[in-house]
Amino acid sequence: MRSDEIKVGYSRAPNRSLLRSLGITDREMSLPFIGIANAFNTIVPGHVHLRQLSEKVREGIAAAGGVPFEFGTIGICDGIAMGHEGMRSSLPSRENIADSIELMVDAHRFDGLVCIGTCDKIVPGMLMAAVRCNIPTVVLTGGAMLSGYRDGQELSLIDIFEGVGMVAGGVMTEEVLCELECSAMPGCGSCQGLYTANTMACLTEAMGMSLSGCAAIPAVDSAKLRIARETGEVVVSLVNKKILPRDIVTEQSLKNAIRVDMALGGSTNTVLHLMAIASEAKIYISLNDFNAISDEIPHICDMQPAGPHSMQTLYRAGGIPAVLTRLIKHLDDTPTVSGRTIKQIAAAASVKDESVIKPTTSPVNMGGGLKILKGSLAPDGAVVKCAAVDKGMWQHKGPSRVYDGEQKAMKGILAQEIKEGDVIVIRYEGPRGGPGMPEMLSPTSALVGMRYSKVVLVTDGRFSGGTRGPCIGHVAPEAAVGGPIAFVQEGDQIEVDLFEKRIDLCVDTKTIEKRKKTWKPIKKSLKGVLKRYAKTVEQANIGAVQR
Repeated sequence: MRSDEIKVGYSRAPNRSLLRSLGITDREMSLPFIGIANAFNTIVPGHVHLRQLSEKVREGIAAAGGVPFEFGTIGICDGIAMGHEGMRSSLPSRENIADSIELMVDAHRFDGLVCIGTCDKIVPGMLMAAVRCNIPTVVLTGGAMLSGYRDGQELSLIDIFEGVGMVAGGVMTEEVLCELECSAMPGCGSCQGLYTANTMACLTEAMGMSLSGCAAIPAVDSAKLRIARETGEVVVSLVNKKILPRDIVTEQSLKNAIRVDMALGGSTNTVLHLMAIASEAKIYISLNDFNAISDEIPHICDMQPAGPHSMQTLYRAGGIPAVLTRLIKHLDDTPTVSGRTIKQIAAAASVKDESVIKPTTSPVNMGGGLKILKGSLAPDGAVVKCAAVDKGMWQHKGPSRVYDGEQKAMKGILAQEIKEGDVIVIRYEGPRGGPGMPEMLSPTSALVGMRYSKVVLVTDGRFSGGTRGPCIGHVAPEAAVGGPIAFVQEGDQIEVDLFEKRIDLCVDTKTIEKRKKTWKPIKKSLKGVLKRYAKTVEQANIGAVQR
């Protein structure tokens, strides 16, 4: 066993002495040592309940013949960080989480690992660590929050973000917004819709790194406690069988995850995260793979924020196993941590509500929920959640309204500077220029709340999984490195065509070259983590990984 390096032989007497101080017995010294990376904290709603789950994991590990050791990782709530300078810290935290787990695993020579997390950057960071360390690992995602409720209507966090725009537009009072604020988020768990946290939970299950059914179980359901116990038992089995993450996370299993992403209409952030996980596993996945799979897989689940269904509704309809059943002919048959293959899981499942998980022959949309756009404005690609875009806006051409940063754009939107038909450009918010690609849920939600219906938003930053409407992010190359988005001027025509997967700046090459000669990138005063991050992060089209 790997842990023998810290506990076998007379030369390891000092190491064993420290282990004995923890209460480790002679019998336990001969058992597999299992690390539990737990993102529990009391500031993130998706993480506040994870201590209870970790207790069940510990029970499972001990019952199966392992010795559990728990340690912490950080976790940022994107919702709390949204709309201010704190949002720049979110994406860099993904790398911090992966690094911290790697350091703990390597230093303490664990034989196996359980990763317990829920929210947006935590689960991707844990998956990156799993394939990097490549010791037997199971991921336990913490589950979604129950829906809020007011006056016969289910609520989620997006209702509050959009309510801000309604107040600014004069169609809602602050008193009503306060009532919504107090009703929307009833307890622990990740935000209720198919936003980034829940999308990543679904994709973790689809790639085989969590137990079947795990993703959609609500945070407060006792089934989550039971699957936590089973997770602890299973990781010991993986250690005994020497089954490693890179046996499970393969090109085929990542493409299965993309297929499920397309079927669900998941968050645009998954493009960044899946590519980063692939990079850690030494697997080549490109933006072209997302488009190819989008053309193949129909969008069959009309999930929040674009549709009516919450994660709780998906759970009642059969969860991810039921989605896999719908896609079984499209899936590669890959192994999972459960010991069953993905097609065995799909074959054993059933759809309990066809209004939620539709047949592939009568889907919500014939194409997948995400598209990669390219063109003169984004030569290296941009991402749009087409499942959340009204068909009437799949083709649009309009004048640009240019803002150097989210805060300026938000002020302009709330001041009603925007007219129907405009294309809002928010730049210098990319991986390096932001730095950290802050999410743009505040401006996108304000546009919806203020009842704009024919406005496109384009950015080299990111969008929350809660975004809906014609919002195009991850524009690469970004403005800070001299991408074409840096040379857009107020009033330039921008053309978007989701059918053709294109986004173009309608300005001739000579004019662009002339603008380049006088261009100077915006310089920001940075310190600490963000300063280091800006120097080492790559572009969005390769996952915003650090080199």
